[in-house]
Amino acid sequence: MIRIEAAAWQTVLEHALAAYPRECCGILLGREGPGCERVATEAVACRNAYEGDQSDRFLIDPMDQLDAGRHARAAQLDVLGFYHSHPDEAAYFSETDLKHAWPRYSNIVVSIVRGQFAAAAAFRSDDACARADQEELVYSTGKEESRRSAF
Repeated sequence: MIRIEAAAWQTVLEHALAAYPRECCGILLGREGPGCERVATEAVACRNAYEGDQSDRFLIDPMDQLDAGRHARAAQLDVLGFYHSHPDEAAYFSETDLKHAWPRYSNIVVSIVRGQFAAAAAFRSDDACARADQEELVYSTGKEESRRSAF
């Protein structure tokens, strides 16, 4: 399970909305909690460095990735996973997502449809990146205690 705290969720959501109709991407930082629960306290918005059509592809800028790693170490946080958006698509883990996944990290996919938030889901790939299982996702909007995505 991954829980995304309100400030981190706000960063993810604002980034996905601002990037629309292109895919956004970023990194989730936090800690492993009790019972293997991951708690993301920070989201680092990264530049989509993919040089082709960004409406259905992303590449986290390598410099942003290095900077996020340095920040995580300085703040004594762990890189828990990554997020990206699917403009005008559902929140699913595509074959391309699986092909480029890192094993055991949480991957949050945010669906933005016609410029509005539609849904979010979390996935974790196996060690061989042959398949990804859906992971329970809990995020806090700040207004509501939490929402659970269940699809």
